Amino acid sequence: MEEQWQNKYVVFFDGDCGVCNFWVQWILERDKKDQFLFASLQSDFGQNFLSERGLDTKVFNTMYLWKPNQYYLQKSKAVLQIANLLGGIYKLSWLGKIVPAFLSDKLYDIISRNRMKLANQKCYLPTPHQRAKFIQV
Repeated sequence: MEEQWQNKYVVFFDGDCGVCNFWVQWILERDKKDQFLFASLQSDFGQNFLSERGLDTKVFNTMYLWKPNQYYLQKSKAVLQIANLLGGIYKLSWLGKIVPAFLSDKLYDIISRNRMKLANQKCYLPTPHQRAKFIQV
């Protein structure tokens, strides 16, 4: 693994999902500390991540947040941790931890099941700096 990733967080997302791509763009625009990298679950890198952890390599309805050599989070825990890491007003995400994970993951699953209906795929053109944050798409 490259040393440059040691202090980064990798967000794995469904590269074919408009809602997921919206949230990747949202994170990119707020990542003032330059702490996130991104990879689609469909990419070779994403597939390796899933298979190394015994996760399903054919279902892409879950967002993962990975801190190399430390941990990975999924679903609502990943979303809350991303918000917390962004800092500022988003640090209020700790309030979401009051809700039991099984309930917040249930809401996550409802949104995930309907994500293709919620947003159309849009053509997003990242800046060169943002493009450098994508491991593979």
